[in-house]
Amino acid sequence: MKKFQLTFLKLSARVFILSIFLLLITWLSSPLMPILAKPETQIFEQVWQTVNDNFYDPNFNGVDWKAIKKQYQPQLIKAYSSKDAAVVLNQMLSQLKSSHTRFYTQDEPAYYQLLGIFLPQSPDLNKQLKQFFPKGKLEYTDIGLFTKDINGKTFTSSILDESPAAKAGLKVGDQILSVDGYPYHPIHSFAGKAGQTVKMLIQRSPELSSQQEIAVVPKIFDPRTMFLQAQTASIKLIEQDGKKVGYIHIWSNAADPYQQQLQDELIYGRLKNADGLVLDLRDGWGGGDVSYLNMFTAKHHLSVTNIPRNQSRYTYNYQWKKPVVMLVNSGSRSSKEILAFGFQQSKIGPVIGTQTAGAVLAGRPYLMRDGSLLYVAVTNVFVNGNQRLEGKGVIPDINIPFPLEYAQGVDPQKQTAIETVLQAKFPPIDK
Repeated sequence: MKKFQLTFLKLSARVFILSIFLLLITWLSSPLMPILAKPETQIFEQVWQTVNDNFYDPNFNGVDWKAIKKQYQPQLIKAYSSKDAAVVLNQMLSQLKSSHTRFYTQDEPAYYQLLGIFLPQSPDLNKQLKQFFPKGKLEYTDIGLFTKDINGKTFTSSILDESPAAKAGLKVGDQILSVDGYPYHPIHSFAGKAGQTVKMLIQRSPELSSQQEIAVVPKIFDPRTMFLQAQTASIKLIEQDGKKVGYIHIWSNAADPYQQQLQDELIYGRLKNADGLVLDLRDGWGGGDVSYLNMFTAKHHLSVTNIPRNQSRYTYNYQWKKPVVMLVNSGSRSSKEILAFGFQQSKIGPVIGTQTAGAVLAGRPYLMRDGSLLYVAVTNVFVNGNQRLEGKGVIPDINIPFPLEYAQGVDPQKQTAIETVLQAKFPPIDK
């Protein structure tokens, strides 16, 4: 009897092992195996799950998120490259109809810029990045411009102050035709060419005769500091009609140094003696908080006068009580829109430009397993307790359109802002 039981157990074990072997062979020979092993498929799963676990609305803005996965998964399987996969992923994410929700790859300047904004405040993100940037440095080569595609043509939409593009003489509204004879790409056109001259073919007006070649020298950008450097470089005193109008472009206000630099310039620096101020919040990125407005809204008017041994008097005003206007456009997003809303509510001055983006949620970046970046809206945002700017934006007090195509560097919004400041009533200035 015992011998029979032992034989039976051995036979059962052999059958079990054979079954496992056959199942393994079937699995490995299945067409699903290479599909599921594709890196793009794995990223698709990670993106979907990250959104599923972290998106601010558990009802996904009324979208059946599981059904969306089934809808887009077959399209992803057909993707031939990571570029194709990124297109499918962003089409899927767009179904949520939410700002601050997008998939980025290292082929986009926004990938580096967004990480640069979050890195200073995220030790975990710094640790994760080391496996994708072994040198420990997040950087990329660029010339410092933003572009917009209109009717199949690429136009320069804004240029960072003192960037290689600005120094080379590129202008907002220029159509970019090629770089070194190849189609323009914001990353590939300049990768590995820092410090070298590249030749950009641009067209400045609708006439073909306005085409010209411009030599530009790309440089390596540090995304953690590039917008603060551009903000510093943007500061100007514009003298017109016997008055000095201060100007500063806030490209991003995502951290305290941006706000501190503005305060220092207004109190101690180059803008101290301006008769009025143009605060430009167009384009770039958001971040920051509404305390930005405190220097304009504080009711008390505190000033400090220092008198050294030579009896010279130096007076510092810690609130800005002189005329100020704010510039916005469709590229003003996130906290910049909250600032524009508060600017209007507090009646600090007129908001000039075009309607803002209506992108007012709080987002968080997530690194995917291949180093790509998923930005997810994780928090809903309201102003004054019940007003939602997401999907609505802020309508300026003075609407000034800005036709971008072949603008030749002419900025009607900025010029209107300067004229508005000059027409304002000027209070006496402490000397």
